[in-house]
Amino acid sequence: MQTSNVWNFGPGPAKIPTSVLQRAQAELLNYNNTGMSIMELSHRSKEFENLNNKTQRDLRTLLNIPNNYKILFMQGGGNTQFSAVVYNLLAAKRHQLGEDLEEEFNPPLDYLVTGSWSSKAAEEAKKLYDNINIVFDVKKLKGSYGSIPPKEEWKLSGSKAAYVYYCDNETVNGVEFNHIPEIDPSVPLVCDMSSNILSRRFDVSKFGVIYAGAQKNIGAAGLTVVIVREDLLIRSKIFDNKNSGIPAIPSMLDYKVMADFNSLYNTPPMVSIYISSLVFEWLLELGGIEAIEKTNSIKAERLYEAIDNSKIYKSPVEKSVRSKMNVPFRIQQEELESEFLKGSIELGMLQLKGHRSVGGIRASIYNAMTLEGVDFLIEFMKEFERKHCQ
Repeated sequence: MQTSNVWNFGPGPAKIPTSVLQRAQAELLNYNNTGMSIMELSHRSKEFENLNNKTQRDLRTLLNIPNNYKILFMQGGGNTQFSAVVYNLLAAKRHQLGEDLEEEFNPPLDYLVTGSWSSKAAEEAKKLYDNINIVFDVKKLKGSYGSIPPKEEWKLSGSKAAYVYYCDNETVNGVEFNHIPEIDPSVPLVCDMSSNILSRRFDVSKFGVIYAGAQKNIGAAGLTVVIVREDLLIRSKIFDNKNSGIPAIPSMLDYKVMADFNSLYNTPPMVSIYISSLVFEWLLELGGIEAIEKTNSIKAERLYEAIDNSKIYKSPVEKSVRSKMNVPFRIQQEELESEFLKGSIELGMLQLKGHRSVGGIRASIYNAMTLEGVDFLIEFMKEFERKHCQ
């Protein structure tokens, strides 16, 4: 059931399940019989403490998160995590090396660059630290994003690295890893899962840090979910030494501070946490990640099949790494794209325009997008092709 007569294919903020919006609407003036809106509650209240803890428990259930991981509810989106990762993982590496380290502390930070977001992450890291190792940059190798090189071409730093960073799903470019990168087991794997978290099953224990902005597949904008392994929160005593060479972590970016305060160091994004809790309940009622993964596979298969079997549409992404969440495509005669987008809007299909940096068309088909919506888009694509292939 639609909330209106539109289909929202936006990349983020994105479509939220109709039943979630309806429940939020019903509870807006009186959350949990408090007589107050969730927007009015104190973040120190028992009601919000219960909500905060339940939201964490439901996410832990959905992703089968081991007990030695903390779930943090932070703010600032992926762009803020670009910096937070550098600060926190350098501190963790310093602890790992021990307090009697004699050589200069300058471990490399490894970055796999597969698209716009991992490129931005690497550039932000360079502002804070001078030893950034680009394991590979697909654009520099191939001229454009749309593939992932084979492992034998990667230039990893091995055990010397403080972490290895990658973006699991490039929202702009439609590139998604079909596997978890294999790296030195002593090095934390850090992953931006902003646009595909909760869309498929994966082994959380393979990671040191996972983060995701909520506005794509979790809920409403304003919340960033961080999942961090507890051993990476331990700080060496030398960390308190201003001459240690380790940059001091701003409190709002410090994973340990957030974990110690159960994400309540300051006023959290309460409404976004609330909406996320409703989305988690929705997913659990559907049958969890296994169930939604099957639906997501069907949606993506149908849409890519329509593109591949077409005489006018083309995908810029290699088949083996095509995203199941963000599907970019072009029209052979690119001058027709504006007509396609105009026609789609007239039929209530919104936010299909590709990112300004790459152009074209992009359909974001997150968990909340139904099979009906994808089929509606495909029918329009076929009709548009018939019109221009006569």
